[in-house]
Amino acid sequence: MKKSFYSHGKLLLTAEYLVLDSVEGLAVPTQKGQWLFVEENDSDQMVWKSLDEEGNCWFETHINLPIEQPLTADKALSDPILSDEEGLGVTETLVEILTEAKELNPNFLSAEKGYIIETKLEFNRKWGLGSSSTLINNIAQWAKVDAFELLDKSFGGSGYDIACAQYDTPILYNRNEGKPIIREVNFDPSFKEHLFFIYLNQKQDSKASIKYYQSLPLKDFDKAAMSINEITARILDCATLDEFNILIDTHEEIISKIIKTPTIKSTLFPDYTSGSIKSLGGWGGDFILVTGTSSEMDYFRNKGYSIIIPYSEMVLN
Repeated sequence: MKKSFYSHGKLLLTAEYLVLDSVEGLAVPTQKGQWLFVEENDSDQMVWKSLDEEGNCWFETHINLPIEQPLTADKALSDPILSDEEGLGVTETLVEILTEAKELNPNFLSAEKGYIIETKLEFNRKWGLGSSSTLINNIAQWAKVDAFELLDKSFGGSGYDIACAQYDTPILYNRNEGKPIIREVNFDPSFKEHLFFIYLNQKQDSKASIKYYQSLPLKDFDKAAMSINEITARILDCATLDEFNILIDTHEEIISKIIKTPTIKSTLFPDYTSGSIKSLGGWGGDFILVTGTSSEMDYFRNKGYSIIIPYSEMVLN
C-alpha cells in the first residue's frame, strides 16, 4: 500500500532574520507544497526519485538499507539536471536527514523492507518556497517524529517554515528558548489585489543567510526587535494600502540597518514610485513583495522579471 504525506510551502512576511532571535514574524503557507509517496517492497534498498512541478525527475538515488553509504547517486536519466557531484551532495543530505529521523525514532526503517520513494514538488525548486522544509516535514510525518527537532538536527533555522508546512492559515511565529510558539491569525488584507510576489531570478542560500546574520554584531537589536514586533501587529490590523506601504517601508529600513545591507528597492528598483517593495526571507534572492496595480507590474516585466504572482494565487487562504 502506498502512503502519502503533504506539506505546504512558506513565505515569511515580517521579521526576516530577527525571527531567529525570538522576534515574532508573520508567515503564510502557500497554495503549493510538496508530496512524499512511500511504497514498501521486499528489496534491501531505498529507491528515491524527486520530481519537479512538471513531473520531470531531477534527482534519483539508490540507498542501501539499513542506511549506510549511498549505493549510487545518479542524475536523472530522463532530464539530466544535476552533475554527478551535485547528485552525490543531495544524496548525502538526504541520508543525513533519514539518519537523524531514525535517531529520533529507532523504529523508523527498522523492518527488513525496501522502499520506493517519490517526492513531487508543486512549485519550482529554485523559488525558495520551502523545498527543504516541506521535505523535512514530510519525512518527519513518515518517521513519526517531531519535525522541529528534525530540522534542528539537520538544516537548522528558526522553524517558521516547518510551522507553515503544518498549518492551513497565516500564523504568528516565534521561538522561546528554542521551542516554537505558533498562533493562527486572520490575515486577509482588503487590498490584497494590490499585492504581488515577484521572483528575483536567483536562489538564495538559507544556510548562508543565517550564518551571515549570526556573524553580525547586533547593535540596537532590542530597539529593532520591539519595532518589528509592533509593525507585525499593526500589519495584522492594517486597513489601507497606504498604511501597509508605510509599515513595510519602515520594516525594510530597520532590517537594512541590522544586517548592513541596502534595501532591494534602492539597489534594483530605485525608480519604482507606484508602490512599495519588501524583501522576504534571506535578502538578495527568491521572492519580494511588491504593492501596486496589475498594470504597474509591467515595470518589473520590462526589467526582465517575468515571474509575478498575485497574492491571491500564492497564499493559502
